[in-house]
This record gives sequence, C-alpha cells and structure tokens, in this order.
Amino acid sequence: MINKANRNEERKRRHIRVRRKISGTAECPRLCIYRSNKNIFAQVIDDVEGKTLVSASTLDKEIKTKHSNIEAAKELGALIAKRATEKNIKTVVYDRGGYIYHGVVKEFAESARSAGLEF
Repeated sequence: MINKANRNEERKRRHIRVRRKISGTAECPRLCIYRSNKNIFAQVIDDVEGKTLVSASTLDKEIKTKHSNIEAAKELGALIAKRATEKNIKTVVYDRGGYIYHGVVKEFAESARSAGLEF
C-alpha cells in the first residue's frame, strides 16, 4: 500500500538539505522565513554565535494584515528590512525554509530587496 507523503516532513528534509550549504555570519547573516497557516515569521540570524539579530512577524503591531497571505508578506519584508538597516545589516543570505520560492515566500523576498536588503 502506498502511503501519502507528509508535506511538512518533506519541507523539513529540504530545509536541512539547504542548511548544509547556507550559514549566516556576523558580516552576512541568514534571513530565515517560516510560514504557518495563520502567520509568517522572519528572523535575521548569526549562526556563528547562535543569536537572532532581528525578528519580525505578522503578530507585530506595525503589521496591519494579520494573516499568512501575500499582502502580509509584503509588509513583513519591508518591516524586517527596515529593522535590519537600523542595526547596520545590509547584506543577508536568504533561507527560504524549505518552501518553494513562490507566492508568499517570493513576495516577502522581493519586498525585503526593494526596501534595501541585498541578497
């Protein structure tokens, strides 16, 4: 009998495969995104020290759209870019978290790029 694949387990497997190649440093930290059914979370992480430098989510007060959709992703990308530039972070490595570069993940990345982050 063929079992149906668990999508979240497949995403985690893809994320581990990508994380073998991607690592954030103090000069070029890692911009990581996580999306759930209700919210989107983003962090700028220094993997050498194991610290989160900047974080934002759709639960923040600055975000008007409180869902996990494209409009919220655009707002979140602009907010994380603004917070990162306030801490003098200009270049990052984008970690899409095992998600396909499409829809919410793509709009978040394009919004962060247009707001000033380079990746």
